[in-house]
Amino acid sequence: MFKNTVQKLLDEALQQREDLFLIDFEVLSDNTIKVIIDGDNGVLVEDCMFISRAIEHNLDREEQDFSLEVLSAGATAPLVNKRQYKKNVGRTLNVKTTTSETIEGTLTQANQDTIQLEWKTREPKPVGKGKVTVKKQAEIAYDTISKAQVVIKF
Repeated sequence: MFKNTVQKLLDEALQQREDLFLIDFEVLSDNTIKVIIDGDNGVLVEDCMFISRAIEHNLDREEQDFSLEVLSAGATAPLVNKRQYKKNVGRTLNVKTTTSETIEGTLTQANQDTIQLEWKTREPKPVGKGKVTVKKQAEIAYDTISKAQVVIKF
C-alpha cells in the first residue's frame, strides 16, 4: 500500500516534468524509498529536489516513517531506457549483445526499435602487406542489447 502511494506521487511529479523520466524505483522493507531519474537534458540538483518534494510533502511522517533518496543516473550507469540512448547520440558507447558480442562505437542513431553504432578499425589490406583503416557500422535492436554504457574519455 505504501509503495503504491509513493508510486502514484512519483508518477504525478513526472507528468508535471515531461523532460524527466524514471530509471529505477524501489521501496525497501525498512521504508527507504530510492528513486533514480534521468532527463532529456540531464538532471540538475533542482530536478532531484522537485521529485523529492513532490513525494515527501505528500506523505505523513506521523503515519509512516520513511527515508527518501532521489538520485540522477550516474555517468557510468548502464543505459536502461530508450530515451537515454536518444540523449546520448554522438557519444561513444560500449554495447554487449545477447550473443556475447561487444561493440564500442559512436552512437549515430537511436530510433524506436534499434540503435546504430559507427567505429573505425584497422584491417589487413586486400592486396599486399599492411593494414588499412575501415569505417564500420552496426544496427542493433534494443532487445538484443544485454548491457550498454557510455564510455567516458578524458
